[in-house]
Amino acid sequence: MGEKVIASNRKARYDYHIIDTIEAGLVLMGTEVKSLRDGKVNIKESYALIENSEMFLLGVHISPYSHGTTHAHEPDRKRKLLLHKGEILKLKRVIEQKGLTLIPLKIYFKRGKAKVLLGTARGKAKHDKRRTIAEKEVKREIARSVKNKY
Repeated sequence: MGEKVIASNRKARYDYHIIDTIEAGLVLMGTEVKSLRDGKVNIKESYALIENSEMFLLGVHISPYSHGTTHAHEPDRKRKLLLHKGEILKLKRVIEQKGLTLIPLKIYFKRGKAKVLLGTARGKAKHDKRRTIAEKEVKREIARSVKNKY
């Protein structure tokens, strides 16, 4: 069984150097799961935070379920992430290094469970972003010339 990607943070790879990734479970309420299955989620400005040996995801906007009742979930609430304690402590040591942060790269369903792929990341400077754009353009030109050759 594969995974069904619901949302991906494509801008993260442009704004950050992704050093390492880890998969975490996501604690959700019933209507949040239905909204996720409808693809009503935005993870662009989100990040993960460690508090009291627990990990939370902040800044994720899951729109209220359209067919839900008046007891719908809060769209921008803090959501708990499920990881082993050893993994959380290891991540805490890693992100305490200067300039590192935890950002979600994608949210997906794997065997019916909501998962988040988190990346430990260091922010890119402006010149690094320009270099990334230049490298993409060079690769595109090479692909175009190879395509036209054949």
